[in-house]
Amino acid sequence: MTAIEDSSGPEPEGMGVARAGRLACFCPPGAPSPGSAGLEVEGRWSPGVLTLAAGFALSVLSQSLTLGMLPLAGRLLAPSPHLMSAPYIAMLLGAALATFPASFLLDAFGRRAALALGASLGVAGGLIMAWGLSFSQFAPFCLGAFWLGVAQGFSFFYRHEAALGSSPGGRAGAALLVFGSGALAGLIGPALAGFVAQHAPEKLFAATALAAAATQVLVLVLAVLTTARAPILPSAAPRESAAPDWGAFIAPSLIAALAWFGMTLAMVGAPGAMAGCGIAVSDIFSAVSWHIIAMYAPAFFAGALARRLGADATAGLGLALIAAAWAIEAYAGDYWRFAAALIVVAVGWSLATAGASLRLYRAKPSRAMLAAHDALLFVSAMGGAFAAAFLPVS
Repeated sequence: MTAIEDSSGPEPEGMGVARAGRLACFCPPGAPSPGSAGLEVEGRWSPGVLTLAAGFALSVLSQSLTLGMLPLAGRLLAPSPHLMSAPYIAMLLGAALATFPASFLLDAFGRRAALALGASLGVAGGLIMAWGLSFSQFAPFCLGAFWLGVAQGFSFFYRHEAALGSSPGGRAGAALLVFGSGALAGLIGPALAGFVAQHAPEKLFAATALAAAATQVLVLVLAVLTTARAPILPSAAPRESAAPDWGAFIAPSLIAALAWFGMTLAMVGAPGAMAGCGIAVSDIFSAVSWHIIAMYAPAFFAGALARRLGADATAGLGLALIAAAWAIEAYAGDYWRFAAALIVVAVGWSLATAGASLRLYRAKPSRAMLAAHDALLFVSAMGGAFAAAFLPVS
């Protein structure tokens, strides 16, 4: 079996499509190409899905450690109250700007190189954030948040990689498995945050940023261990030659964008409002941890719900829950009502995002469509963070 750079003659059925910069394997006629054997079985998942799920869970853990801290630290360091959400906006900006480079790098260099690059930028971001917090420097703090956001933009492609490498019938299940693994971050997050608070109470925010950087190191290790590429499905060539249906991109992307705007508006404003009501920082971190669990755990049953109600109805239910969460948070004054609002808005966000993603996958999206979809989501989240900066805070 010999690696080649290109193929000039007709290739045997079942082989991957070779092109410049992408290695293919010359196998005996009729033999399946490596990584694609058996993947045409309905509902089959791509190899490496569990590694992708573990990497995504650790990425979300890194994100969860900073979600509660960013608005609070921004409130303390920002030169103006309206700049308190600037670190969170910087993180979202980094994620939005990373989507198209992530898509290109995954296609040109494969999973291992692209995902490892994203994780390494997250390590750098966590370290810069910790330095800025240690010396009360607002600009470096925002810069570190930006680089952590770039890592987040790469990590959101984990679910797309799981879907693209699976058979058509297994795409939704693979993507939702990776997405749902983020719930593990909410289970581990409180224990890790408590450990940090116990051993570094005077430098809580800086130590939390260091913990986020250490988590990105583990993401980097898993990225190196993952499969180099998504397998090439035997029937992929005809689909890739067809022009992508950008009309099918609009509706699911707008639905998910509205959900991301609403969730971010509630999330960014909540920690500052809780602090204004006299709620302790440890309790704020606890509420954020439950929020993280509620963001990703519904993905485990969202597929079954979508099969019963339909993808559009599932997304609509999610948007209705987000609206209900706004009403709860508007009248919240204690820990339990704030926590309830954060949990409800997270469940709504999860269902709306899952429903929109399932509808998008039915359109057989190209990598460019997936990158544009994620970029729109992060830009919408930035809009929610901007809006949250002008909400009245007690």
